Amino acid sequence: MNQTVQNRSAQSTVVRLFSQLKGQRVRLAVVAGSIVIYVGLSIWNPMYSAIVVDHLWQSIQAAWKSGIPFAITWSNMGRELTQLSIQYLFTWIFYYLQSYLMASVAESLNLELRNQIARKLNRLPLRFYDQNKAGEILSRVTSDLDKIAEVLQTGLLKMIVAIGTVIGSLIVMFYYSVSLTIIFLVFMGISMLITRAVATRNLVCAAERQETIGQLTGIVEEYYNGRNVIKAYNHEAESLEVVEAAAEKNRIANQKADFLTNCVNPLIRLLTRLAHVVIAVIAGHAMLNGSMTVGVAQAFFQYINQTAEPLTEASFMINSLQAALASAKRTFQLLDEEEETPNPVHPAVLEKATGHIVFDHVSFGYQPEQMLMKDISFEAKPGQKIAVVGSTGAGKTTLVNLLMRFYEINGGRIMIDGINTAKMTRGGLRKHFGMVLQDTWLFGGTVAENIAYSKPDATREEIIAAAKAAKVDYFIRTMPHGYDTILDNEASNLSVGQRQLLTIARVFLCNPPILILDEATSSVDTRTEVEIGKAMKQLMQGRTSFVIAHRLSTIRDADMILFMEQGNIIEQGNHRELLAKNGAYAALYYSQFE
Repeated sequence: MNQTVQNRSAQSTVVRLFSQLKGQRVRLAVVAGSIVIYVGLSIWNPMYSAIVVDHLWQSIQAAWKSGIPFAITWSNMGRELTQLSIQYLFTWIFYYLQSYLMASVAESLNLELRNQIARKLNRLPLRFYDQNKAGEILSRVTSDLDKIAEVLQTGLLKMIVAIGTVIGSLIVMFYYSVSLTIIFLVFMGISMLITRAVATRNLVCAAERQETIGQLTGIVEEYYNGRNVIKAYNHEAESLEVVEAAAEKNRIANQKADFLTNCVNPLIRLLTRLAHVVIAVIAGHAMLNGSMTVGVAQAFFQYINQTAEPLTEASFMINSLQAALASAKRTFQLLDEEEETPNPVHPAVLEKATGHIVFDHVSFGYQPEQMLMKDISFEAKPGQKIAVVGSTGAGKTTLVNLLMRFYEINGGRIMIDGINTAKMTRGGLRKHFGMVLQDTWLFGGTVAENIAYSKPDATREEIIAAAKAAKVDYFIRTMPHGYDTILDNEASNLSVGQRQLLTIARVFLCNPPILILDEATSSVDTRTEVEIGKAMKQLMQGRTSFVIAHRLSTIRDADMILFMEQGNIIEQGNHRELLAKNGAYAALYYSQFE
C-alpha cells in the first residue's frame, strides 16, 4: 500500500513538474525535433556503415585478387565515406542543439520556480516562519532547485535519447540476427532487474538526503546568527556537537544515495562485457561460414554499444531523476503551504487614518484548538497613547501583530476609523502604521537607503531631518562617508543602539498616523533614551500610539494602559486609575521601584 501511494505521489509530482514547462513549448518542440533527428541518425549511421564496410571489404578483395593496388577515389568509396562523415557531423550538430536548448529550458524552469517561491514566501503567514527554520527554507530555494535544473539538463535528456536509441537499435539488431539479439537481451534483462531494485531504494535515500541538507543548513544558519550568545555562554563545544551530528547524518544519507547511484555501474558493465565476449564468439563463427558479413558484424557491435551504454547508465540516470523528483516534491510542498487569506475583491479604502481603533470581542489562537486570546475589547481614540504591559509571553506583541494583520483573528473584529481591517487589503492597512521593533533589521546598503526604506522617494533633506529627530544625525556624520556609508547585511559595523536609532529614524521619515513601538528604546543608553523620549513625545502628538514597554516609568503618561496576562487584558485604565485599584499593575509598578 505504501509503495502504491509513493508511486502515485511520484507520478503527480512528475505531471506537475512538466506542467511548469507550458511556457516553453517552442523550445521543447525544437528539442523534440532535434532528438528525433539525432536518434534517427544514430540508428541509420551503423546501418550505412555496414554497407560502406562491406563495399570497402569487397573492393579490397577484388584489388588483391587482380593484383591492382587498392585506391579510394570519388567513384570508388569516396562518395560513400564522405556521406558517412556528413552524417556523423549532423549527428553531432543535433546533439549539441538539443543539449544547448535543454539547458536553457532547465534554467528557465529554475527561474520560474524561484519566482513562484519568492511570491509564495510573501503570501505565507507568520505561522509558517514560526514553524520552519530559515535554513530549511533556504535549502528548498537553492539546493533543491539546483538539483532539478541539473537533472533536467543531463539526466532527463539522456533518458529520452536513450529510450529512442535503444528501441531503434534493437529493431535493427533483430533484423540482423535474432539469436544474437536474444543473447544480448538476456544479459541486459539481468542488468535492468538490478537497476530497478536499486532505483526503488534510491528514491527513499534521495529524499532523506535532501531532508538532511535542509536540517543542516537550518542549524548552521541558526548558530551563525547566534554566534555571540554561543560564545558568551561557552557553548562552542555543544553547538559543534550538534552541527557535527547533523553533518554526520547528512554524510550517511549522502553516502547511501551516492553508493546506490554509483555502485551499480561496474556490475552492469561487467555483464555487458560478458555479453560482448559471447556475441563475438558466435558472430565470428557466423562470418566464417558466410552467414554474416564483416560490415554487419561491426554494425551489430555498434548497436550493442549504443544499446548497452544507455542501459548501463540507466541506474545513474534513474537515480538522478529520483533525486530530482524528491527535490521537486519538497519544492511543491512549499508552494502548497497554506497562504494568508486573500485580500477582499472589493476592499474598503481608508485614505488617511485618524487613528480611532477598536478591538471588539477579539479572539485568537496560534492553533484553533488552543486559544490564546478569548475576549479582547478596548477602544483607542485618535491621538491617544496606549501602553501595553505585562510579563514576558503575556501576549503584548501578539496584540499589535493582530492589529497589523500579521495574523488573522479567529473571532470578533478590529476596526480602524469604523472600518473592519479584515475588509481592507493588507497593504492598504499597513501604510497607516509606523513600527519600531525591539529586534532591528537593516539591509546591505547605505545609511540613507536604510532610513528611506519607509519612504523610498524621500529627498536627502527629509532623510537628514528624520535622522536629526531620532538623534542619530551626529554619529552618522562621524562615519567614513556619512549618509553614504555602506552597511553590511547585518550592520555589524554599528552598535545595537545605533541600529535601533536608524530604525526609529525610519518612522520619523514616513510620519504615519499610527505608531507601534515595541521596546523601541530598550537598546539605547539612559541619556539617549531621554532625548528620544522627547522626540517621540513630539512625534506622537495627534497620533495614536501603541507602546509595548517593560519599564513602567516610560509609560506613566499613557492615556490608557492595557495590562495583559496569559493573552488576555486583565486591567485597563490610566496610571493613576490602575495604581488606585492596587491590582496586578500596581504590584508590578511598585516592584520595579523597590
